[in-house]
Amino acid sequence: MGGIYFKQIANLMEVIERLAAELRRLCTIPGIGPVTAGAVAAFAPDLDTFGSGRNFAAWLGLVPRQRSTGGKAKLGAASKMGQADIRRLLIVGAMSVIRWVVRKGGSPNRWLAALVARKPKMVAAVALANRMVRMIWAVSTKQEDYRMA
Repeated sequence: MGGIYFKQIANLMEVIERLAAELRRLCTIPGIGPVTAGAVAAFAPDLDTFGSGRNFAAWLGLVPRQRSTGGKAKLGAASKMGQADIRRLLIVGAMSVIRWVVRKGGSPNRWLAALVARKPKMVAAVALANRMVRMIWAVSTKQEDYRMA
């Protein structure tokens, strides 16, 4: 009887170690803290079920709405459908990264520096959150730590 409990404890310890490794991996992404990483691990389905990072971003409601006419797609505002809790945490994390960029007067990431210079902060935060979601998907599916390009 005691052997069954030891097997269950061993299985639970394995699951906990796997989740802890995933959380550590997600926390390597700028703007992702332990709370956001935990929310993604807890509330998002297995990220391998999404075919791409864009599909995961669409599930969260962070991609622009697309309208097409004559074969040409026009991008609109973010859809705001999907998982609101994770989306809110991602936007808060993106705002903290943007605040840091504004305070330092620039960023090694030229895309982000140019975006912050030409767009309102909240629009830039949603765009950065969209990019962070794609990073989360890539880091999780490849089982690698984030490394700045």
